[in-house]
Amino acid sequence: MNTLEQIRLVWKPLAFMLCLMPAALVVTDAMQTAGGLGANPIEEVLDRFGNWGLRFTMIALAVTPLRQLTGWNWLARFRRMLGLFAFFYVLMHFLTWLVLDQGLLWPAIVEDIGERPFITIGFIALLLLTAMAVTSTNGMRRRLGRRWQQLHYSAYAVGALGVWHYWWQVKADIREPLIYAAILAVLLGYRVWQRRQRFGFSEA
Repeated sequence: MNTLEQIRLVWKPLAFMLCLMPAALVVTDAMQTAGGLGANPIEEVLDRFGNWGLRFTMIALAVTPLRQLTGWNWLARFRRMLGLFAFFYVLMHFLTWLVLDQGLLWPAIVEDIGERPFITIGFIALLLLTAMAVTSTNGMRRRLGRRWQQLHYSAYAVGALGVWHYWWQVKADIREPLIYAAILAVLLGYRVWQRRQRFGFSEA
């Protein structure tokens, strides 16, 4: 079995199962009768899905730098899966808020958006992720051509919006959003450095 077959038959299914684990833990915790999700289960589910959506966004963004720095080109075969899981967890975060937290009551939804504008920021990130998920197939990549690459560069905007969304909603302890902000800054810094190297702007 060659490397590509190992990735397709062994490592990608294993990675898929690992990526599903956070969602599976939400389900198993929700089935516990002894308060597996704590005193405020809806808020706990919201936080878990939101955090994992942001984590998978950062992991997906880190694939290309890691591939280029290590020479492990096989990492590129996991990037689409990781990006789709980022979309999945952010979507579940949104649906938890929409259905479980707000109960699909539109007056309450409008009021919540007015009182907490970070919700709008999160929704913009979800829209961008949705556009990237819909166009993630090889057929759409060929059809869109250059526009596909431009659209998928918005993954960095999703990361920035996700950090902003998280930062704005925390009341006092900003340590976790600060960690995500630092990771995003490193990834963006690498991208800028890479472009400078490519176009010959590095210092002699």
